[in-house]
Amino acid sequence: MSVRRFLVSSILLAIFLWLIWSFAGRSYPPDQPETFLDIVEEVNPSDSLQNNILGIQPYMIAKDYLDQETFFRKLELYLDVSRKSRLISPNTIVLLPEYIGTWLVLSGEKHVLAEKDNLNDAMSTLVLSNIFDFSLNYLQTHESDKATAALFRMKARNMAQDYFNTFSQLAQQFDCYIAAGSIILPKPSVVDGELYIDKGGPLYNASFIFGPDGKIIGEPILKAFPIESEIPFVSGESVEKIPVFNLPMGKTALFICADSWYPEPYQVANQSEADIILVPSYLTGDEGMKNPWQGYNGGPAPVGTNLNDIETISEWEAWNKYALPGRITQTKARIGMNVFLRGELWDLGADGQPLAVLNGQQLVLTPAERAGIWSINF
Repeated sequence: MSVRRFLVSSILLAIFLWLIWSFAGRSYPPDQPETFLDIVEEVNPSDSLQNNILGIQPYMIAKDYLDQETFFRKLELYLDVSRKSRLISPNTIVLLPEYIGTWLVLSGEKHVLAEKDNLNDAMSTLVLSNIFDFSLNYLQTHESDKATAALFRMKARNMAQDYFNTFSQLAQQFDCYIAAGSIILPKPSVVDGELYIDKGGPLYNASFIFGPDGKIIGEPILKAFPIESEIPFVSGESVEKIPVFNLPMGKTALFICADSWYPEPYQVANQSEADIILVPSYLTGDEGMKNPWQGYNGGPAPVGTNLNDIETISEWEAWNKYALPGRITQTKARIGMNVFLRGELWDLGADGQPLAVLNGQQLVLTPAERAGIWSINF
């Protein structure tokens, strides 16, 4: 056998073995999801108030994202508990946390990804098992963190489809409105209530509000102030483009996590006379709320920030002072709520408890160690 034929045969054999390895471990059914639910609380029971925000703090683990059916069933469990507790009506808006859809990057992939000890190992396996698609997207992306951007572009169409199908079906099944956390997608748009992406466009941290008919209402909400860990691959939208939605329960604005720390989004909401402000968030690190606050992340501190608070107050105290509870009083909004993503996602950690303000007063909500559901009537 000539050297050339030997090399060709070796390459073909390597590709054949890679194909076997790449497709192995993708199709077997994952375990049934668990809620890890600690708290179901109607914060202010009332027979006269007709509207409510249903804040859900899900406890997500990596295997919840291995296919769309499992992701759907996991969230369906929380909504089913809420309905059985009489916390869902046609005038309910469900609030889910930031990045709830982002880990759909795992959907359809090798199940071993969920068993890795850390994020780097999981993403390395994801790259190797999709090396040709990844390489093509890597060459086409322009972000400074080309590897992360390539992963999200590579999976963008499947992620968008899984995300849309999940929340469209949930909104119809439970006959309510859903502020569906957020997801990383390239230049998302909405046409006739359907979600579209432009794979060549900038990546955004995006949120959407679904109506009871399963359609997306209005335009995407795109994060205006990406944090330091997002900046290498996520673009920020101009604050002026943050939409306000005319919903049956009132005019509603949604600020994705860090956006709630800046005065400009509240000015936009106030100009549109928003009644409701929703904030989906994600804070990495176990017990991160107990740590000393390190100041603004990804951008300069706005005018009015007491720089002496840096490393003096806790992260939790900073959230209360500089985010939703401290800023909603600058608006005419009657009610605001902030929920966080919790769970075990490799070595990332997660922390946070819901924050809520009603008619100028901060509400006391019972904390949940893992998952929780809180309903606020207004």
